[in-house]
Amino acid sequence: MGTVESSVTRLNVFKTYKLYVGGKFPRSESGRVYEVTDSKGKWLANAPLSSRKDARDAVVAARKAFGGWAGATAYNRGQILYRIAEMLEGRREQFVREVGEAEGLSKSKAAVVVDAAIDRWVWYAGWTDKIGQIVGGANPVAGPFFNLSTPEPTGVVTVIAPQDSSFLGLVSVIAPVIATGNTVVVIASEKAPLPALSLGEVLATSDLPGGVVNILSGKAGEMGPHLASHQDVNAIDLAGADAALAKELEIAAADNLKRVLRPQPVDDWNADPGTTRMTAFLETKTVWHPTGSLGAGGSSY
Repeated sequence: MGTVESSVTRLNVFKTYKLYVGGKFPRSESGRVYEVTDSKGKWLANAPLSSRKDARDAVVAARKAFGGWAGATAYNRGQILYRIAEMLEGRREQFVREVGEAEGLSKSKAAVVVDAAIDRWVWYAGWTDKIGQIVGGANPVAGPFFNLSTPEPTGVVTVIAPQDSSFLGLVSVIAPVIATGNTVVVIASEKAPLPALSLGEVLATSDLPGGVVNILSGKAGEMGPHLASHQDVNAIDLAGADAALAKELEIAAADNLKRVLRPQPVDDWNADPGTTRMTAFLETKTVWHPTGSLGAGGSSY
């Protein structure tokens, strides 16, 4: 019996982009979406238009995850960040396409951006168990004491992602925050959120505990003030905020003495990022411990 070929034209299955909150993929609580287009105005997808309720849910998830993530060993955090890089390498072609569409880049130029983003995850993975040696250590003091300074994560950090660098810039502001044990709520680039939302799919399969990174898409001007004034957010990175929004958020952040990292112009996200974004969200705990004296001569250990 011969095979009858179907004359029905197959419909493509379009991807439904969702938020990444608490290790899950919810739609916006509001049910709203907005159109995302490429550099030539061609429709790419509908992205969730996050609400203030979504932002509050993300903060709850980040706070819930903070204890376990901050309490993990630096070596373990490094392993997980490296695993993220491994997973991104496996989905490289997808991100090359999405970044190219988002930023109007050729395939070859988008590949350079994606490779740099993957390498940045590896770079920060290597820093997780070394940053403590740079910003902490034993302090020389007079008297029979040990005096030790140790860096600790600040807590829940809100990040306004760069608007023009939808992937490399995004990774460059998320990775240092979580490398040092903080958890993060990030508002993705409004005009190019799709690479960020796809990153959530990678994080979900990379051994990263749910809630450590929470990704929202939508308007920074709508969610930003709410997060800046939120009493359970400890710090905010204004990387992607314009001057007017940055000023508004900085004023709101002062209410509970949040740490604020002001916008810093970045000409090239490929440049060596240094340690600034890691140390920006670290606290220093200093402990004094008596050594005691041994013997009649007063020698100590």
